[in-house]
Parts: sequence; structure tokens; C-alpha cells
Amino acid sequence: MLLPLCTRSLAIALLLVSTVAAENWPQWRGPRQDGVSPDVNMPATWNATKNVAWRLELPGSAGSTPVVWGDRIFLTSGDKEDLVLICADTSGKQLWKQVVSTGNEDYRKDEGNSASQSPSTDGKHVWAMFATGDLACYDLDGNQVWKFNVQDRYGKFQMNHGFHSSPVLDGDKLFLQLIHSNAWTIVALDKLTGQEVWKQHRPSDARGESKESYTTPFVYRDANHEFLLTHGADYIVAHRLSDGEEIWRCGGLNPKGKYNNSLRLVASPVATPGLIIVPSAKSGPVLALHPDGTGDVSDSEKVQVWKRAANSPDVPSPLLHDGLLYLCRENGVLYCVDSETGEQLYEERMHSDRYRASPLYYDGKVLCVSRDGTMTVVKFGRTFEKLAENTLNTETRLENITSSPIISDGTLYLRTFGGLYAIRAATSQN
Repeated sequence: MLLPLCTRSLAIALLLVSTVAAENWPQWRGPRQDGVSPDVNMPATWNATKNVAWRLELPGSAGSTPVVWGDRIFLTSGDKEDLVLICADTSGKQLWKQVVSTGNEDYRKDEGNSASQSPSTDGKHVWAMFATGDLACYDLDGNQVWKFNVQDRYGKFQMNHGFHSSPVLDGDKLFLQLIHSNAWTIVALDKLTGQEVWKQHRPSDARGESKESYTTPFVYRDANHEFLLTHGADYIVAHRLSDGEEIWRCGGLNPKGKYNNSLRLVASPVATPGLIIVPSAKSGPVLALHPDGTGDVSDSEKVQVWKRAANSPDVPSPLLHDGLLYLCRENGVLYCVDSETGEQLYEERMHSDRYRASPLYYDGKVLCVSRDGTMTVVKFGRTFEKLAENTLNTETRLENITSSPIISDGTLYLRTFGGLYAIRAATSQN
């Protein structure tokens, strides 16, 4: 028997809401690589006991983010000298742990280590890479499908602070951005075999440390375009997905007149249909670009929508949602900008500490996480309103955070130096 129209409409609406709320978080910065979650009814406040559903002890620190598909959580970690891939379920129980590589190193003291790349999953397999160059594919039960060392195949990494770009999964391909002093190479792999689909040289005139990139590539799509964005060595470049051929490139991130030999790019680009936001580093420029370009568009007024001369984040990637752009500087200053015009709406200081994690949007809120574990929740909007300032345990270094927060199916996951926390509203805890 058919339900009445109003009842059917309500059921469909509830189903759609449920489907959106149960969204997976399959790779770095989520399904759209933008740090935006559709989940609602999420808490703004928590501490070591309030709204914490569980905490999973981890064997070591890492800057990588967890990824979630259904009831499975995957994350990489240092484990003394080993580099491991861990699978847990959404109740906080570890299911398996596989040693993928050895030779874990710390970079910039305790700023990062060899487990900084985030894994990716399609719900059938999971892919993990480490700064050693070891890249592997596993099934959901922890069985190795394939593995190889990227350095052996594509050249030794030459980076001042270790190689940390995360692989990006798109359809049946896994994209690698290998931008460092020994290679400027972009690669597409068959995700099920690890075999090369295509490889492209990405030329640049960058000098010194500016040859290096710590960013993660971005797959851009709208109704008329689709391409891979790579960001580093003074340029953002758009590549055809089919063969990696260059479509366009834009410079201006490291101005030639005041060239900075140490302007290595760390913050990754972000986009919404019709607009690409390009950060630089060390309080350099921020660009807003149209996707429709060919060749060198560095001086194209048609492609460049606006440019901010300064205040780029150095490490946290920008957050772009619903007409607003958030730039979280490494010193705790938050800028809110109209993404269509580039007009600055506010500049406010949050917590005074180093910021390494990228901001997260959820439920009308923006979450920014500092290195010492202080987490500031700001109301999403054109005026600044701090809703909460949360900590888990700032008395111990183990609760420091460099990993970006993520959300999946009504749960906020926070990866600290010592553990993985699941944060849920009290009524939704198991």
C-alpha cells in the first residue's frame, strides 16, 4: 500500500538527511577534499570526559588524519621505528595493525614524523603511504594486495623536512604528487594493481627550498571541467585526468621581484564549483581563480578573480564553504573573507599557539585546532563569534595535535599524539 503523498515526502526527506549525515570520510579533507561536513546536531563543547564516546590508545604520534568508511576507521602511525596502518571500528576497538614500513624519523623536532600522509579508502581497499616512500594497498581484513617503494620507482626524495604529500584517490586511479628537489613528477596509478597509468614531468623555474612541496593534490570538477590540481614549486598547475597533460598553470605565489628561496608550499588548495582558492606560504599571497584557462594564466584577468597580497596560511589549508573563505594562520589569527570578492570580513585572534591542523566546517560551525590541543569553535558567518574553546588534556604532551579533525556519521574524530578520540553529542553515544 502506498503511503500518503505528505508521508512519502517526509520519508524521502528523512532518508536524504540520513544519507547525508552518514557520509563517509574517505581521504584527506573528506569526500570533496574541502574539510566540509554535512553532519548536524553535533556538539560545540567537549573535554576529556564530556561528549567523549571513547578513546583508542595509539602506538605513537602522527600528523595524518584518520579516514572512515562505514564502521571502519583507518589511520597511519609511528610505532617506535615502525610505520603502521591501523584499522579500528567505530566503537573504538582496534581490529588489526600492519607494519608497512620501517625507519620512522622525526622532522623539525616533534613537528612531524614519517607518518604524516593520510590514507585513502574506497570501502573495499585502503591505501597508505609514508615518508620512506613505501606505498601499499590492503583489503579491509588487513591483507596486503600490493606494495612498492615510490623512491625506488621515481627517484629519491630530496626534502628539507621529509616527504608528506598524501596520495589522492579518484575513481580507479591513485594520484601522487612528487614535487621535490630531485623530481617534479606527477603520477597516476591503477589503484588495484599499483601499476603506472601515466607519468608527467611538471617543469618549474623555482629555486632553493621553493622547489619542494608538502601539499596534497586536488581533483577539481564542475559541470564543464575536471582536472587534477598540483600545488608546489611556485605554481599551481591543472592536469588532464586522462593522461596528466598540463592544461594551465598560474604563478605569482612567489613574486619574482621579491623572490623567497625558502617559500616551500605546505597548505593545499581548496575549491568549490567555479572557484579555486590557492594559498602560498609565510604570509604570502592568496589567489582566487576561475577554472577556465589554458597555458600560463599568471597574468590573466579573466582567470584571476581576486588576489590578497598577504596573510596566506603557512600550514593549515583554507576552508571554503557557502561563499565564505576561512584562512587560519599558524599564529592563531583567523581571517574570514568573502570568497566571491576577496573582501576581508574580519581578522580575529583565537588561541595563541602554533596551528598545523586545517580547519573543519560542521553544523554551522568552524573548528580550528592548535598544536597544544586547544580547539576553538567559531560560529560560521560574516561576523566573529567564538562559541567554545575546548581541550582534552593539555597537561600531557600526548594530547598535542597536528592532525586535522574529521567527521563521519555524526562523530567528530580527533587524533592526538597519544590517542584517537570519538566525540559525539551525549544523546548519540553508544
